[in-house]
Amino acid sequence: MAAGIKNAVLLKGDDMSANKAFQDYYPENVAYCYGCGSLNKHGHQIKTFWDGDETLTRYMPEPYHTAIPGYVYGGMLASLVDCHSTGTAAAAMYRAEGREMDSLPPIRFVTASLHVDYLKPTPMGVMLELRGRVVEIRGRKVMVETNLTANGILTVKGLVAAVLMPENFGEGR
Repeated sequence: MAAGIKNAVLLKGDDMSANKAFQDYYPENVAYCYGCGSLNKHGHQIKTFWDGDETLTRYMPEPYHTAIPGYVYGGMLASLVDCHSTGTAAAAMYRAEGREMDSLPPIRFVTASLHVDYLKPTPMGVMLELRGRVVEIRGRKVMVETNLTANGILTVKGLVAAVLMPENFGEGR
């Protein structure tokens, strides 16, 4: 693994290893999220990248993410879908506005709605892959569909309505 990345997996040959993850652009005041915050040492610290018109996150669950022996806890899977989708929403808005992700003011999204369908049990001990696709951008809202696979098998589908975070959000801590 790359230095300083808790659970982002950069595989040999991935174009992701040469690029910064969406989450690496998050301002410090909003980089504490349990799922995607780089400053939360106990969190998932996911890393999401563009892969063509889709977004991609790879994540290896830890043994303490167990629901029942051999399977990943569904709440953890929902949090992966959630944070992958809000990162996708931010990156999509930057693209729609023709901006680089390090340009100001920063664009960040929060979840307005999270719908998760569990299609099959998700096994432990295998790399999980999340792929997001922007369904719609309308004003301050971005709709993102995210599929989670394990060993190439679709186990979770999510639909997230992400809304633009107010500029002063996260300053009141």
